[in-house]
Amino acid sequence: MLARRSESVPAFARLFGDLFDREMFDWNNFNYSDTNTTLPAVNIKDTPEHFVVEVAVPGMDKKDFKINLKENVLTISSERKKEEEKTEGSYTRREYSYQSFCRSFTLPNNIVDSDKISAKYENGELLITIPKREEAKPKEPRMIEIK
Repeated sequence: MLARRSESVPAFARLFGDLFDREMFDWNNFNYSDTNTTLPAVNIKDTPEHFVVEVAVPGMDKKDFKINLKENVLTISSERKKEEEKTEGSYTRREYSYQSFCRSFTLPNNIVDSDKISAKYENGELLITIPKREEAKPKEPRMIEIK
């Protein structure tokens, strides 16, 4: 049996039709990336001097992150928990929130100087700078004298 809408009050029907026809509660539209994950967006820049990993994580604090390097694998992870309880009159409201992610990147062998990796967090962006070894940096062409 099909549900039938009454159009006897068109504005009223249109209001509720729009409300329920829209994908208001489709979490894919609002809370996830294009890949249906909660992973933050990452950009990786390759410059002659270093690589820069930019991670978009607004609303976080630098204490929420862990950055590890093991066997040329750089791992960025975060975990944040928040609990809030509010009592007013005869009711109590408790809210919980939990956020976490983990991203790993394999660094190229013999190119990066892993002892000089640095990170900073500002304006909602985690920036990780991965310097290149001197021998991996591009060199200017050298003129060879003809004798």
